[in-house]
Amino acid sequence: MNLEQTMILAILAVTVGMFLWGKWRHDMVAAAALLACVAVGLIQPVDAFLGFGHNAVVTVACVLILSSALQSSGAVDVLTRFILPSKAGPTLSIAALTALAAILSGFMNNVGALALLMPVAIQIAGRLDLPAGKVLMPLAFGSILGGTTTLIGTPPNLIVSGFRESAGLGLFRMFDFTPTGVAVALVGVVFISLIGWRLVPARQKAGIEGFETEAYMTEARVPEESKLVGRSLRELDDEMDELDAQIVGLVRNEVRMMAPSAARVIRPNDILVIETDAESLADVLSTFGLELEEEEEAPTSDSDKETNDEIILQELAIMPSSILENRSASDLLLRTRYGINLLAVSRQGQRLMSRLRAIKLRPGDLLLLQGPPDALSSFGSNMGAVPLAERKVRIPDQRNVILSAGIMLGAVLLAASGWVSAAVAFAAGVLASMALRTVNLRSVYEQVDWPVIVLLAMLLPVAGVMQSTGAAGLVAGFLLDYFAQGNAVIALVVILLTTMILTDLMNNAATAAVLAPIALGVANQLDVNPDTFLMAVAIGASCAFLTPIGHQNNTLILGPGGFRFGDYWRMGLPLDLLVIATAIPMLLWVWPLNG
Repeated sequence: MNLEQTMILAILAVTVGMFLWGKWRHDMVAAAALLACVAVGLIQPVDAFLGFGHNAVVTVACVLILSSALQSSGAVDVLTRFILPSKAGPTLSIAALTALAAILSGFMNNVGALALLMPVAIQIAGRLDLPAGKVLMPLAFGSILGGTTTLIGTPPNLIVSGFRESAGLGLFRMFDFTPTGVAVALVGVVFISLIGWRLVPARQKAGIEGFETEAYMTEARVPEESKLVGRSLRELDDEMDELDAQIVGLVRNEVRMMAPSAARVIRPNDILVIETDAESLADVLSTFGLELEEEEEAPTSDSDKETNDEIILQELAIMPSSILENRSASDLLLRTRYGINLLAVSRQGQRLMSRLRAIKLRPGDLLLLQGPPDALSSFGSNMGAVPLAERKVRIPDQRNVILSAGIMLGAVLLAASGWVSAAVAFAAGVLASMALRTVNLRSVYEQVDWPVIVLLAMLLPVAGVMQSTGAAGLVAGFLLDYFAQGNAVIALVVILLTTMILTDLMNNAATAAVLAPIALGVANQLDVNPDTFLMAVAIGASCAFLTPIGHQNNTLILGPGGFRFGDYWRMGLPLDLLVIATAIPMLLWVWPLNG
């Protein structure tokens, strides 16, 4: 092993370790890996940022913009209304919802597909008197499976296509992924619909609007006229129990006391930290005469007051890559900038130790917000948070529904024709969307998930060094010697299994970028069809079903489903085994080793 190989393998090992550690965001880790390669001379400075012009990166960005046009136009709402049954039982309802998510995810961003269908899933759970999680997890897994079916279904597919091109074999076409992907998705959806949803832990009962989250942590101030003044915390235990609430902390003179003494007497202007659900919160406040602890409201004009007469409560889940991540209510100036108030935060049943306004938010957190409907809607869409109440079907403009669907279809067909690359086809689609105003010109670039784009652009040159230095061949040789022992079919299983394990622990795009050059190295050493192994990486990188951190969609349902870290494997493990049992024969049939 020469010096260059040693350096790139060391950088790769540290990079994977940083991904698994999770302290830094994935795009930051990728940037550090790229700069490390530049610093040690593995990548020339002039070539460092060529990844931003890579076909895969451009295609991902364009697909995200076209997906946003489908969402905002109401096209998915129309499809949902006609496809989903309104009176079916659990099996048929979950089957229809999961299949719809899989179909949508083949042609649009799967996080967007999940976000659109989450309120529908919660409505279905309420109608069927099921815990929300038993519908949300099938929905999330179905949307992940759907990404395996087309070139644009998920970033890993585009990444392995890029590595195929770099190996001199050309790009994969739009529907090259379809035979294997559809087989895997179909088997997965059937399993989820018939058996899988029954394996999902029941973490909650039907509650407010068919949905009840884990307990919220809420701060309420004790006014001078409150019934609680002069009473001890011990005296309140029974009354709080009747309201399904408990006092878990107290703030006095800006000093927070967690688990305060039961003998402590409540004083005026104390702030009680109350653990309760959204439905019981109003009862607690009214019964004891408490006031929600709010940030000071900025002065508003008379016209503002007239338009803000309607005040509602709304629950929102923070999406992965939301700009709310690691920011607090104080950082955001919710009252002064948005005219809304943060009432409570729920995080997988954890008791949060910080003051409510100082809690650093995370993906999957649930927020209980108060404010005008328009302000809440604008906040959610701009900040990357999904409302969890039933949405009315809205078709703002029938023209936009037809145009946005037509543009997406035209871009798909153009890419599938092979006349131009997928990047050019979808860039043309974005230009058409902007020209025909099916997307908002001012916010068009806000629809791009920039951390994912940066991750891809930074990692592609690093992964390229793996090939150019021969390091990928070394790793491939190790896998062949110690695991596959020269058998091509066993090597294929090892590559698929390794990819599936890694993608459960780190970002799927990063997993594909790391494993694709190794897969090519294995195929070269065995002198077999490299497409078989690249396709195995694509399938494996999209099958993250064991943890909430392997895929953004798993993270998104963590709070709304009330799930714990260890809940995913119960349905995910048998689903993974089914994927392996389906994918290996399909790969060997569609992409023969001697092909």
